[in-house]
Formats: sequence, C-alpha cells, structure tokens
Amino acid sequence: MQVTQTLDEGLKREFKIVVPASDLDARLNERLDGLKDRVNINGFRKGKVPLAHLKKLYGKSVMAEVLDQVVAEANKKIVDDNGFKLAMQPKVKVTAEDEPDEQKAVLGVIEGKHDLALSVALEVLPKVELKDVSELKVERLVTDVADKEVDEALDRFASANRPFSAKDGVAANGDRVTLDFVGKIDGAAFEGGSAEGHQLELGSNSFIPGFEDQLVGLKAGDDKVVSVAFPAEYPAPELAGKAATFDVKVHAVEAAGEAKIDDELAKSLGLDDLEKLKDAIREQIGADYARASRQKLKRQLLDGLDAQYAFDLPPTLVEQEFDNVWRQVIADLAREGKTLADEDTNEDDAKAEYRKIAERRVRLGLVLAEIGESNDIKVADDEVTKALVDRARQYPGQEQQVWDFYRNNPEALAELRAPIFEEKVVDKILEKATVTERKVDREELFAEPEDDDAKPKAKKAAAKKPKAAKKTDDKAEEAGDAKAATAEPEAGA
Repeated sequence: MQVTQTLDEGLKREFKIVVPASDLDARLNERLDGLKDRVNINGFRKGKVPLAHLKKLYGKSVMAEVLDQVVAEANKKIVDDNGFKLAMQPKVKVTAEDEPDEQKAVLGVIEGKHDLALSVALEVLPKVELKDVSELKVERLVTDVADKEVDEALDRFASANRPFSAKDGVAANGDRVTLDFVGKIDGAAFEGGSAEGHQLELGSNSFIPGFEDQLVGLKAGDDKVVSVAFPAEYPAPELAGKAATFDVKVHAVEAAGEAKIDDELAKSLGLDDLEKLKDAIREQIGADYARASRQKLKRQLLDGLDAQYAFDLPPTLVEQEFDNVWRQVIADLAREGKTLADEDTNEDDAKAEYRKIAERRVRLGLVLAEIGESNDIKVADDEVTKALVDRARQYPGQEQQVWDFYRNNPEALAELRAPIFEEKVVDKILEKATVTERKVDREELFAEPEDDDAKPKAKKAAAKKPKAAKKTDDKAEEAGDAKAATAEPEAGA
C-alpha cells in the first residue's frame, strides 16, 4: 500500500493511496481459500472446490469485501501515521488511470483489470492550546425564596385544586363546565378542533379569546354555536387569523368550592401537613431559581471561553451546525406564519448572523471537549441510562419504543451523553475559575441578557443547544463523546 499526501491546506488533507492489483488478488485468494471449507457446491467434495471455480462463483462479491477492508485499513493508516483527530469521516473516491467514472473504476478493480487507487479527503480537528481557566471571572446570582412567593404559589395551587360541585343554574365566570365541541372553518371540521367531555373553567382564558365568554349563561343540556376568530399570531399557521365556529353541547355546570389551604390539602397530595406542603413549594421554587442561576453562570463562562480562543474551524462542522440552526429558524418562522421580513431582517443578513452562532458553537464544543479530555472526564454508563430513563418517561405509553430507539442508535445515544459530559466539564472549569456571588431579586434573575433583547424571536429559538462538533477517530471513544458535547446553554448564543 503506497500512501502519498497530495494536499495540506488549513485543516484539509488529501491523500492518494495505491494498492497493486497483485496485492488485491492475493487477498482475494486468501479469503476464497478460507471459504472453500465452508461452502457446499454440487459436484465437489467439501474443501475440494478448485480456487478458479470459487473465484468464478464468488470472486466479485468477495473482492468487494476486500475493497471495503482495504479502504478501512487505508483510513486507519493515515490517521495513525499522522496522529490526526478527524472532524468528519474521510471521503473516499476510487480512481483509475484513464477512467474518470468512479463506478467503472470500481468495477475494473473488482475484475482485476488494474490497481486500486484511492483519493482520500479529510478534515482534521485543530490543535487547541488550552488557556488558564483560573483567569475566568464569573458571577453567580443568588435569589432567596421569600415567604410571599411561597404563599402566592400556595394560593395558586389551592385555587387550581379547589373542589367543584354540581350547580343547578346557568354557568358564570369561575364555574366549570363539561362540554363536547366540534370546531369548523368554512363549515368543515378541522384537525384538533374537537373534544368530548372536556372540562373548562370559565374565565381561565385557556381557550381562544371570546370562546369562554359565550358559554356564560348556559346550563346543562344546552347547545350553542360559538363564533370566534383565531388570533393572527396563533401558533398553527393554517388557523391563524381565521374565523371559526364551534358546535358546543354542555353536559354539566359545576360551581367552585372554597379554596382551602390547610392540612387536608397537603394530605390530598400525600404530605403530612401544611408545613410540609410549604416546604415542598419552597424547595421547588428554589430549584427553579438554581436552574436559572446556573444557566446565567454557564452563559458567562462560555462567553469568557469564547473570548479566550481563536483558531481555524473545520468547514464541514461549521456548515453542518449552520444547517441545523437555519432549519430550526425557518421551521419556527413557518410555524408562526412569519417571514424574515417580519423579523426586520433579510436572508443574507440573517444567514450571516446565524453562521457566527454556528462558528461559536463549534469552537466552544471543541474547547470544552479538549478541557474534558485533558482532565480525563468521562460519562459513566449508568449516567446515560438514567438520562435515557428520564427521556423515556417524557413519552407515557411509548417508553419501550423510546428505549429501543436510543439503544439501537449510537448517534442518538451520544446526544444523551453529550450534555452530561458538558455539565461535568463546566463544573471542572468552575472549580478553578474565580466565582463571586451576588444576591438579586427574582426579576433580575430571570431577566433576558441585554444582547438577547435585540434578537428576533426566531433567533432566540435557534439559540438553543446544538449537536456541535463530533470527533470521529477511533482512538478515544470518550474523547469522541466530548467532541459531540453541545456548546451552548439554553440562554442562547
């Protein structure tokens, strides 16, 4: 096998590999020799089939297997000899002298007419020289859970769980009605616009504007045609702004009882008493605050890392990341029935902005991966299993299908592993960075960053976690998962 480098440009590498036809024939004969003891062919005793006859019967299919093996060996030799870490799977093309058509070239090699010549194009990961993370300075926002917030949450919870009893009279705001309805546009029922036995609290504003108001004054057994219009900004474009009617049948009207806040409310939830319920609510609010604080802390950390590093990025990884972001942007706009013009931008400007986001994500993905690899950070199988169980629980009734999907798709499983790895790397950096704390109120904790305020809605949606960079060399599987680590927090790019 003769290997010659033909291109060394930035992160792109190309090699030409030549394997003589005689070498291929020798590999073919070796495989066929091992095959003759395993096949039964009429007219021959097992193990006594002439090599020429085997070659006639199986030569082309076995040679195809030989070529696959040679290509794999060639790729491994290039990576091993040069110490490459690949940004993408090598692109391999079979070539032949005086035969530009690749399919004909492959056929000629299989038939033994000429040597095997391969053109192998690679993109390698850049060398990331790690900076001193102790120079990073970040601020952790701390928000105490006030008693008032617990009481307000308790009031909302009690109101949502107050009892209802049958009412002998017409429905009023605050009452709960049980109804069937069929929604129609231009006289035809539309998908998702019908339900039976639906319970609706009047005045909750959980339906489109005007619907609940027209149910006030109805009683059990009444029928009514409700006429409304979907809001122009309704999420489903096929319904947005359209007039609709709903054929409504009221089955029951119930009046709301007193929203009691006492030990019985806590016991109905499996807790000992009201104080335990308050503790649980306080803990939940505290967990929400901790998540928001972590998100902002991580955003600061990534901003700091982004400012520390500048290096060439593998073009294919950037293009893949950009494609992911752009597809999401266009899908979000389509779902909302909007265009880029509605977001005060155009396609060229928007693509330029999102490409910067893609570049940042790939760069940070590579930095985080390198930090994780240098600190020997790994994700245990039981951690991935826990993440998989959590994901399956999000789809009640389909848990087994979700479980099987991830278990049978290594790339999908890697996407569960990646955020776990990322959080571990972030924790490792925070151990060495300078972290100060500052107490803030709830409003400041949940306030959007100033630079995000100017982002159109579609851009904010596109600023969620990407798949980011993946390392494809076989030398370090865990490090490979590192390269798959997402590079952005939910707060955006």
